[in-house]
Amino acid sequence: MVRTLILMRHGKSGYPEGVADHDRPLAPRGRREAGLAGDWLRETQPGIDAVLCSTATRTRETLAATGITAPVTFEKGIYEASPHTLIELVQLADPAVATLLLIGHAPGMPWTAWELASNRGSTAAEELSRKFPTSALAVLEFDRPWAEVDPGTGDLVRFHVPR
Repeated sequence: MVRTLILMRHGKSGYPEGVADHDRPLAPRGRREAGLAGDWLRETQPGIDAVLCSTATRTRETLAATGITAPVTFEKGIYEASPHTLIELVQLADPAVATLLLIGHAPGMPWTAWELASNRGSTAAEELSRKFPTSALAVLEFDRPWAEVDPGTGDLVRFHVPR
């Protein structure tokens, strides 16, 4: 069974005075672009089976704005996570899950997409290497169970920036 991992960076956040980084909400632009990302996901990835989402306010609001209704696990460890940590979380995914959406932060999302991709010379990888802006999505496919996902074992099939 092909496994699909979608790495999404949260929407553009606001910077209200006196609010800790973890608690920053989305800006209006972030809500709009996360909604566009949700439209794109429903059109291109209609079978999302599960979501792993950072506990940060802006990631939770990003998920809500996408309208994706798959079962969600909120994971504090995604906030400020390294690619190594994010890959370990993917490896722990339920084996029955075919498509997993992971919503997190930069630099974790772009670095993890780059680390997992075996096809770094592809058009999608070239686009990803230039910039991984807010609400961007990297879609990788794997020909192995989640537990065997390691650096260089995925095929980066799409990179999308909803605008």
